[in-house]
Amino acid sequence: MHFKWNYKSPTPDEIQAAKDLGGKLNMSPVLAQLLIRRGITTESAAKRFFRPQLADLINPFIMKDMDVAVDRLNDAMGHKERILVYGDYDVDGCTAVALVYKFLQQFYSNIDYYIPDRYDEGYGVSKKGIDYAKETGVKLIIILDCGIKAIEEIAYAKSLGIDFIICDHHVPDETMPDAVAILNPKRPDDNYPFKELCGCCVGFKFMQGWAKNNGLPFSMLIPLLDFCAVAIAADIVPVVEENRILAYHGLKQLNQNPSIGLKAIIDICGLSGRDISMSDIIFKIGPRINASGRMESGKESVDLLVEKNYAIALEKSKHIDEYNEQRKDIDKQMTEEAYQIVAKLESQKHHSSIVLYDENWKKGVIGIVASRLTEIYYRPTVVLTRDGDLATGSARSVAGFDVYAAIKYCRDLLTNFGGHTYAAGLTLRWDDIPEFRRRFQQFVEEHIEPEQTEAILDIDAKIDFKDITRHLHTDLKKFSPFGPGNQKPLFCTCGVYDYGTSKVVGREQEHIKLELVDSKSSNVVNGIAFGQSASSRYIKSKRSFDIAYTIEDNVFKRNQVQLQIEDIRPDDKETI
Repeated sequence: MHFKWNYKSPTPDEIQAAKDLGGKLNMSPVLAQLLIRRGITTESAAKRFFRPQLADLINPFIMKDMDVAVDRLNDAMGHKERILVYGDYDVDGCTAVALVYKFLQQFYSNIDYYIPDRYDEGYGVSKKGIDYAKETGVKLIIILDCGIKAIEEIAYAKSLGIDFIICDHHVPDETMPDAVAILNPKRPDDNYPFKELCGCCVGFKFMQGWAKNNGLPFSMLIPLLDFCAVAIAADIVPVVEENRILAYHGLKQLNQNPSIGLKAIIDICGLSGRDISMSDIIFKIGPRINASGRMESGKESVDLLVEKNYAIALEKSKHIDEYNEQRKDIDKQMTEEAYQIVAKLESQKHHSSIVLYDENWKKGVIGIVASRLTEIYYRPTVVLTRDGDLATGSARSVAGFDVYAAIKYCRDLLTNFGGHTYAAGLTLRWDDIPEFRRRFQQFVEEHIEPEQTEAILDIDAKIDFKDITRHLHTDLKKFSPFGPGNQKPLFCTCGVYDYGTSKVVGREQEHIKLELVDSKSSNVVNGIAFGQSASSRYIKSKRSFDIAYTIEDNVFKRNQVQLQIEDIRPDDKETI
């Protein structure tokens, strides 16, 4: 992939402001500049950013229907009604169910949980799930990370005498289900000041409200925060404001005293003894929780997350790890097939979107394939597979483009859809795919900006190797947790050279392990460039080049840093 580098030099006023702020914080002006670019201009604001406080969490009762939801849950417990905690089969849904079930189970035993089968029931509330609730005597269903569009299903449940409390974060339609309470900060009539909670965190706010109403100390909720951190990272919601507080303290919990199920996953994927980051959740922990729902049943992940016995949790974690290996094989095969289809589709060559379908693709993996294609081709992408007479699929987007709006534009062709700006799910008749493709492409063509179809690297600062010190790296860690809205700072250094020891590595010789110097210091800096072996010949030519990178811990050499190089650019290109 060829990236366009986007860098804005600081103004004289910004340079002076960064110098002043850096002096007050005992911090490099380079990093003080990063704070200013984030809108953090005072010492007190910087301290709040670096040390998020749980006391600053928003009062849960500001959320629309919170008082109604708490009252209904109290009523159910008071009358000893059977309660079912129901959720989606992805990471956000599974962690949400685990969080609510695990917390309430401490106080109430007549409670169960349910995850629909992706292949048998599909996304969201299913008639089969409601029938299970009726058969087992359930009177109240708490549904998490879905339900905001389940108008018919919730009406059916109501006819059977079953109430619903919805905890969702997906964009609602004009008409919402007839539930007892709907907790969703994206409701147009909700004044809750932070709109970007994931499903698990909406569930956490519900538990926070219920605990507050029942006089329980907030400290009882802290062990649940590791679930919040996992969901925030995996669902790729903005890591700002209330999400930043929950993610910061959730990571602290995950590193110091994780729940038994998460501890088993940490151990099985080789993260023991390491400082676990949001990136580790995205690439290691999240995929394993997702794997059971993609390959078999998401309920297995919840079984693991609520397990109290470590030995049993470890066995369950090994089983889920096997699912993840199977998922990777299928993912690789499907992605290769998708690449071949894209290459052959001359008709889509100049389109600003991709819509692919194959009746043999596995439903549980198409979202990953859509993400891969979006990363490679940098176009909003929909991937579909067949389910009887229907096509079911996943959509993924590029930075700044609302793929949910593009799908909603085609709603008359759809039997079901839901999601948010960057990811969505949809179902339509198989025969309607060509018309959907035409309409989806039309919407994208009319609304996407040219720069949204380019792979752009936003460079935060231009530095030299002499600036990369342990002190800078230590201060840089204070900017975490990273994610949308607070991306890991990306640096560039121009005019660097191979020290003479760089080499191609990896099972398929696809990566480059680098040792680099620049012209302004004698520092030899280690780096790794994943998937960039095509640049190795130029690097070995002893000509200078520019690099864009993040600064990471070197996991093999304690107290040393390593550059994770995102792009390598020959310096005969226009300098930034």
